[in-house]
Amino acid sequence: MAARILFVIAEMAPLIKVGGLADVGGALPRALREQGLDVRVAMPLYRGIDRSHAVAKAELPGGKALWETDVQGVPVYLLEDEDAFGRANVYGYDDDNERFLAFCDGLLEAARPLDWEPDVLHLNDWHPGLLATRLVANSDHPWVKCARVCTIHNLGFTGAFDAAFAREHNLQVEDEALSSSLSQSIAHADVITTASPTYAQQITTPEVGGDLAELLNARHERLHGILNGLDQDAFDPMTDEHLAARFNVGNIAPRRANKMALQRQLDLPEDDSVPIVGIVSRLFWQKGMDLAAQAIDKLLQRRRLQFVVLGQGDEEHERDLLALADRHPQHVRVKIAFDAPLGQLIYGGCDVFLMPSRYEPGGLGQLIAMRYGAVPVVRRTGGLADTVAQFRASDGSGTGFLFDEATAEAVSEALEAALIAYQDEDGWRRLQARAMVQDFSWQATARAYGARYDEALALRRANAVQVSNG
Repeated sequence: MAARILFVIAEMAPLIKVGGLADVGGALPRALREQGLDVRVAMPLYRGIDRSHAVAKAELPGGKALWETDVQGVPVYLLEDEDAFGRANVYGYDDDNERFLAFCDGLLEAARPLDWEPDVLHLNDWHPGLLATRLVANSDHPWVKCARVCTIHNLGFTGAFDAAFAREHNLQVEDEALSSSLSQSIAHADVITTASPTYAQQITTPEVGGDLAELLNARHERLHGILNGLDQDAFDPMTDEHLAARFNVGNIAPRRANKMALQRQLDLPEDDSVPIVGIVSRLFWQKGMDLAAQAIDKLLQRRRLQFVVLGQGDEEHERDLLALADRHPQHVRVKIAFDAPLGQLIYGGCDVFLMPSRYEPGGLGQLIAMRYGAVPVVRRTGGLADTVAQFRASDGSGTGFLFDEATAEAVSEALEAALIAYQDEDGWRRLQARAMVQDFSWQATARAYGARYDEALALRRANAVQVSNG
């Protein structure tokens, strides 16, 4: 059984967070340790991380250093490289490929002074993917016998590089199709996972998998979808300090105060009877923000509703959403920002939570929304399809509303269905309650990963025996 896991990731909440990857980094290792596994996290030491509680562990070549800290009982190794990570932001630089390769190389240099040897290297997304490539070329490294698990959180970011980059950094790239950090990680992994069963199927197709579909299809027997969990302590409407009123499934009535507080904070007309449709999201094409803007624009011509958006992203989508707010000043509010307290109030105060994603590996927003009693309207893709069940008035089943096509018309029709259901107050309360009691805790996710670690280790050992036998 795999007992020692080095969980390598670019972000970890609460140390530093850009997106949902950090939530996984913060929650999954903790849940795995609760399962009895010795899981430790490795990540870069960014300028934005408070190192006051960290201890310097080892000096490394090239002016690098290894630090160690503890996050909620999880040991964390922080790789210091001032040139690569002593910057204002986590990502977004022209030399991101070089930066994360430096992280991989630094971590490999830290193996001996670490004085702890993992059974499994768990490589999350593209950032640590070239660790696997380096190990293929370095048969003397202490970690060469480690099993490798590659987790794809978002196939939209691969860390692509060209032949010149590979030559400059002595990377052994067997095929031009493998010219990205993520493809290297996939090619050299014993087990590949992604954030939901549906997404695992979809990424083997050109429509969703793009340039990596052929590789993923060739390795489909090693590919598994495991739903991400939700931190039930961090997202709890009974304890959330950002809400105007606390509530739970046994007493949803106080939720009304959050709706009124949301309307007041955003200077919308205060009216409990008007349904609020909410979005908390990165404002990108992937997230279907253009579809949302078009659908709401048409829907407001015939339906009484309010629409609130919080997020930031591509300038085009920000501009279109702000223009929508200008056209409908009594009904639409758009805040271009990262504002965690307002985000929690939207989850706790809106009636409908919209996620019209073109693709969605796992999705966190719909899980938070359901726990907070906001009924999700989502596209039937990836993790959204695996976590939201279609509402059926005939038998009172389901937890939300789904649509298939990535079109404004499909979004509008699904929202229309939700708004019709909203008119039945008792039925809507039952729908909210069904959504709120869904169990998406990290414990089930951790058990599934424990099994995949064992699978990866068995495959690695079997391959080693096969090689030794010629």
